[in-house]
Amino acid sequence: MKRQLLKIVVLIMLIGVPLILFLPSRTPKYKTTSNNKNSISELKMVEIGGIEQALLIRGTDRDNPILIFLHGGPGYPQISFARKYQNKLEEDFVVVNWDQRGAGKSYSANINENSMTREQFVLDTNEVIDYLCKKLNKNSVYLVGHSWGSELGLFVVDKYPEKIKAYIGIGQVVDGTKGEIIAYDYVYDQAKENNDIKSIEILDKIGVPPYSEAVKDTVAQRKILTRYNGVEKQVNTLKDIIVGCIFSPEYRGIDGIKLALGSKFTADTMWGHNKDLNFINDMPSIKVPVYFCGGRYDYNTPSILVEEYYNKLQAPYKEFIWFEDSAHFPQFDEVDKFTKLMVRIKNTHELK
Repeated sequence: MKRQLLKIVVLIMLIGVPLILFLPSRTPKYKTTSNNKNSISELKMVEIGGIEQALLIRGTDRDNPILIFLHGGPGYPQISFARKYQNKLEEDFVVVNWDQRGAGKSYSANINENSMTREQFVLDTNEVIDYLCKKLNKNSVYLVGHSWGSELGLFVVDKYPEKIKAYIGIGQVVDGTKGEIIAYDYVYDQAKENNDIKSIEILDKIGVPPYSEAVKDTVAQRKILTRYNGVEKQVNTLKDIIVGCIFSPEYRGIDGIKLALGSKFTADTMWGHNKDLNFINDMPSIKVPVYFCGGRYDYNTPSILVEEYYNKLQAPYKEFIWFEDSAHFPQFDEVDKFTKLMVRIKNTHELK
């Protein structure tokens, strides 16, 4: 009996694992009501910048304005868990999540390493905007940039301001090296206060930024920073990604494998590229309304540096919003506050 049961289990695994890996991904449709007959829910691969890239497009009313999220990393996409935090936003926007070049569902072993540049990502973003505007009969979008996506976002805004109604920076990158130094000093002080000898030894070994080994040294520092809540305050996005890769219909097993491969690929090709970046000097003015969301505990991209940039920035309208119980992910740590902010931004700028 036990042997027969074992054979059945093995057979199920032999059949089931490939199915889990290769079943087609999808995104759930909305239950049809009188309020969402004009809804849109699509997960599709679109040719962007000469390669297939994944877009998740969701909204209860396709006539609502477009809201595009530029994820962090590079290589830290959020299609696998986006709906967990954005379902309320879908009532007021057509919410778009995009697995960027080389990340998640958009990873391919055939991607040319030489294409993994900020300039190419800016061009890709412009293509995404044009594709969505044509598809949904719009002229412009709201653009949210998080972490690396906030670096990308500002360059997009600077180059294509006529296509952006408002820019929302979360975990905003300001000065590549200075930000890393502030983060290093913060976590070193935390380690000393807690008599964390092991962490102090690691930090002494990698030294003050800029790091000699960008990927390895940054990862080592971030592990310690995470321990002291300088990256995530309430959420665990790695857990969200893992759970999403296993259970969400948007991601299948093969997509989880691609996400892992893409994460390494983007790190190897792009980390450390922005050590000379300084928006305070290089981009003192922006031609669109700007909102910065600062997590009070964010030392991944230190909010105190974002506030310094905000105070000096010239823009037609600007606002800095503190998220008091957040670190680097206020859009997830305080999702209700972020959602209300986005609705207020929509109501402020939509009729202008």
